[in-house]
Amino acid sequence: MPKRDAVFPPGRQALYDKHRYSAAIRSGDLLFVSGQVGSREDGSPEPDFGAQVRSAFDRLNAVLAAAGCSFDDVVDVTTFHTDPETQFDTVMAVRDVMIGEPPYPNWTAVGVTWLAGFDFEIKVIARLPTPV
Repeated sequence: MPKRDAVFPPGRQALYDKHRYSAAIRSGDLLFVSGQVGSREDGSPEPDFGAQVRSAFDRLNAVLAAAGCSFDDVVDVTTFHTDPETQFDTVMAVRDVMIGEPPYPNWTAVGVTWLAGFDFEIKVIARLPTPV
């Protein structure tokens, strides 16, 4: 069995090493991206919820770019919310900017009680573009 083909964006390797996970794994023509949160450079949560959501999407975008993808290649999204009812409008406003126009990827939003100090997390599956 081949070894995992891990993908890491530049600059945050120490956090991935510390917590022992890969930012993403390539498998065939798919990219499985670990949950991304809105953290500061030291890994602590961004205190403002809107900034936390934007940061999580920006971090996700960096992982996609490191694999040669973009949000256009995302086929499946899962988001985790500590207070979906009050947070959803903020998340959707950022989503509309980052995801763009239809057709949209499928999306599952899950309400949770704990995200290690964070209030939002996003993970995706993307199809890797075919090299030209």
